[in-house]
Amino acid sequence: MIIEAGFEITYQCPAPTPMLLALNIHPSRQADLLTSQTLAFSQPLQPRDYIDQFGNRCTRIVAPAGSTTISTAFTIADNGLPDPKTPDAKQHEVQDLPDDILVYLLGSRYCDTDRLSEFAWSQFAASPLGWGRVQAICDFVHQHIAFDYMKADATRTAHGGFTDRQGVCRDFAHLAITLCRCMNIPARYCTGYLGDIGVPADPAPMDFSAWFDVYLGGRWHIFDARHNAPRIGRILMAHGRDATDVALSTSFGPALMTGFTVVTREVVKAQT
Repeated sequence: MIIEAGFEITYQCPAPTPMLLALNIHPSRQADLLTSQTLAFSQPLQPRDYIDQFGNRCTRIVAPAGSTTISTAFTIADNGLPDPKTPDAKQHEVQDLPDDILVYLLGSRYCDTDRLSEFAWSQFAASPLGWGRVQAICDFVHQHIAFDYMKADATRTAHGGFTDRQGVCRDFAHLAITLCRCMNIPARYCTGYLGDIGVPADPAPMDFSAWFDVYLGGRWHIFDARHNAPRIGRILMAHGRDATDVALSTSFGPALMTGFTVVTREVVKAQT
């Protein structure tokens, strides 16, 4: 399968403003690219890429005063298969986890484990360890939160989503991640492209998507509490502890987003 993807985002800055961007695809998908994937800028500036502590390819810029549009467009090969399921994936004892995985058990900016630990143990202690427990958490979150694009709130934590019972894909991910961590299952936040491939088209404007990984049986596995079903065609951009680590942009000064378009779709070959 071939997927065509890209975006166009415009920022308005009153003065030159340093920014960090997490808008490249993840290095783990680099080998799948059929065309180059580079960021283009409407203003002359000097971008510099670097790899952050989570292995994401990020970009540093100083956006000039005025309007700056950032864009990319690329095609990428995908196996066309739904997210794999591994029901027999085992949960590790905490003492057996690799050192670099432990950070994904800890609370973070949007994953306030201290406020949900008691609930998590009362709700999920009887569920089967490993894959079954993560699925039970996804089932709960999927049913507990109502998706509403108009209810997006950049300050809402996992506990906020638990209390408000509404939000967008990042709220589903944060709550599921937090409940997993409360149950001693390492979990990390993921962001990227996810088109309407193999499912009915969503009439709402396309956006980037959030899901999460859990560490079971010595490797990471994909889960998605919002859709709660395997999906086709995910293109990972970045992962980290929560949305703070993988924000599309982090500005060090005023920067107003004035335009936002995302495209991701399967390239269908013409019939001959």
